[in-house]
Amino acid sequence: MLTLILNRWLTRFTLGVLCFAASVPFALANNLTGEPIRVAMIEGLSGPFANTGEAAFRNLAWGAERINAAGGIRWSDGRMRPIEVVRFDSKGRPEDALSSLRAAVDQGIRIVMQGNSSAVAAALIDAINKHNVREPSQRVVFLNYAAVEPALTNEGCSFWHFRYDAHAQMRMAALMHPIQANETLKRVYLIGQDYSFGQSVVREAKAQLAAKRPDIAVVGEELHAIGRVKDFLPYIAKIKASGAQAVITGNWGNDLTLLVKAAKEGGFEGTFYTFYGNALGAPTAMGDAGVGQVLAVAEWFPNQGGAASDAFYKQFLARFPDPAQDYMHMRKQWMMQALGDALKQVGPKAKDAGVDAFALALALEQSQGSLGGHAAQMRASDHQLQQPLAVAQMEKQGNEGTAFGVEGSGYGFKVVRRIGAADASLPTTCQMKRPTS
Repeated sequence: MLTLILNRWLTRFTLGVLCFAASVPFALANNLTGEPIRVAMIEGLSGPFANTGEAAFRNLAWGAERINAAGGIRWSDGRMRPIEVVRFDSKGRPEDALSSLRAAVDQGIRIVMQGNSSAVAAALIDAINKHNVREPSQRVVFLNYAAVEPALTNEGCSFWHFRYDAHAQMRMAALMHPIQANETLKRVYLIGQDYSFGQSVVREAKAQLAAKRPDIAVVGEELHAIGRVKDFLPYIAKIKASGAQAVITGNWGNDLTLLVKAAKEGGFEGTFYTFYGNALGAPTAMGDAGVGQVLAVAEWFPNQGGAASDAFYKQFLARFPDPAQDYMHMRKQWMMQALGDALKQVGPKAKDAGVDAFALALALEQSQGSLGGHAAQMRASDHQLQQPLAVAQMEKQGNEGTAFGVEGSGYGFKVVRRIGAADASLPTTCQMKRPTS
């Protein structure tokens, strides 16, 4: 296990075009004397989903800290270079994300990360594709840790884009396991955010229910404006009136927290099958009403089990002891490790201080390995990470299988279904256009 070595701190603030970029303090080893390899995180850091942006930043920062503490990246000049994550606030909007991308490129950054919006990710992929053709000497690689619209690694796939999260079809297929097992479930309500991802969740729910549980009736379907609804009680009233026994939702951030809080206030006692119900305030909002009633799907949960997983999570808790910051994403840690390993491959061959995006992409698409007991592999044909998934059910912390809680809420998530990487995998329609050099 890596020991964080807090020897000195780097803090750099840079004004970009219509955005603000700032770096996090990093743990550095004494021998890191080379110029930092700067990575742009383009994310919503203000507005209704700022909490999800900050959670992403903490995870990326910790991943960089671990790489730096282990010695950083050896470059062609023999120097050991640290990784530095630079923040760009997209406000969750595609137009601001594109401005952030231009600012990052102008600052010489060649690695971009983003995730908390499939609409933003699609805009970035399109812009990066065009930029890399127009400016081959300044090409950019895009690492996506949370934008799960399936098209991004299917018909919209790109050589320059790598997705480290399971896409919506994969997540929905995992959620179908407990739904199929629940023989008493006959009526469900679908609710989601009205943009590409939310629409895909509703679409996938209907398709997979029809294929796997045709006896279940969809008694209501609702798409609402993303980040704009402050009171979900009217939606809960509709759900109750429909006679639904359960809700399927891909809502995230405050749109999920406010939804489950309204369910508690409105007296809805049905089950929530969610993509993201395990953190960012949702368990606290639901309270005892969520015990045994809220399920979530993810690549990893704190109660996954195993010595390697437990030890790795305890390292995260030691680094971020504030309960409000307790939301570790294993996929982001795996992504940062894969990035570090790929940079170590291309660094000694580099001709100058810059990052060769083409060489880096070739190394990234061969990534495989295990971290904290979590084994995964990048699929080169579409750049979709292949990894296990799990479904977990909300329980009181301390109950069997729920040693770890979340966010100091007194609640945790017990893993009730494990899906191996081979079973979680889905075929791709990607016809990737690969550059030759």
